[in-house]
Order: sequence, then structure tokens, then C-alpha cells
Amino acid sequence: MRHIFLVSLMLLPMQAGSPPSLFEEAVTLIKKHEGWHGERHHPYVGYGHRLLKGENFDHRITEPFADSLLRRDLRLKCSRFRQFGADSLLLGALAYNVGEAKLLGDGKHPRSKLIRRLEAGNRDVYRQYTSFCRYKGKIIPSLKRRREEEFQKLFINNNNPRQ
Repeated sequence: MRHIFLVSLMLLPMQAGSPPSLFEEAVTLIKKHEGWHGERHHPYVGYGHRLLKGENFDHRITEPFADSLLRRDLRLKCSRFRQFGADSLLLGALAYNVGEAKLLGDGKHPRSKLIRRLEAGNRDVYRQYTSFCRYKGKIIPSLKRRREEEFQKLFINNNNPRQ
């Protein structure tokens, strides 16, 4: 009963007509596209949280706990891209799915064209952002749609800023 009351309180501002924040929009998109990760998705749990060394909870976590993990993970991802200002949320949402290494580079991956372009001050990155839709070299239509939706909802256009 208490859980229903808390959920009702969380939904109240959205019902009153106020638009969700961009962070909330990102959380909603991740939940939608990641779906629920159960026992067969190990080492992933909840909404795509990858178990870290030392974490010992299992696939039977609750939805509120999974939601808090997602939010914590997304905040951490966004903080890694803080130097990109308004684009940190967009990059954090992408990194939640593809990993930071594919964007920032590491020994295995070079720095992405998306990151290099943003570092050069060029925010015309739609093509680079939506190019993160491949698996084993093939374009996956559902990933393409996900990237397009993320870009449409999370990219802050200087001519039409959304806070």
C-alpha cells in the first residue's frame, strides 16, 4: 500500500502537466529500450545494470531498487562526460548501452568520431550518434530507432533549448 502511495506521489507532477526533466526522459528511454534483465541475462540485472566486482545481489531485485541502480549508473556515466556540458546526458545515455570505452577509447577502441567532433566544437553529430546501431558489423533496426529517439528527445538544440 505504501509503495502505491509513493508511486502516486512521484507521478503527481507529471499528471499536473509539467514536462519531465531531460534526466527523467533519459531514464524512461533506457527503461523502455533495455527492458527487464532477469536471471538469463547475468551479469546484467534490473534495467541493464552490469554487476560490478563485489556486488552480490541477484536477478530477484525489486523494481524500485533497479530504478535506483539505473539512476546511479546514468549519473556516473553523465559525470564522465561533464566536459561536454549540455551533451553530457546524451552521451551518458549512449554510454549506458554501449559503454564508455567505445566513446572515449581505451586500448581496444579508438576515441569515437562522435567524441572527436564534439571536442572540436562541432555539435552537428546526428549521423555520428545514430551510427552506434551495429552489432557484429550489421545495422540493427531496433538500435537505429533507439538512437534516433534518444537523439530527438535528449539532444539540446541551441535554437530550441529544453531544460
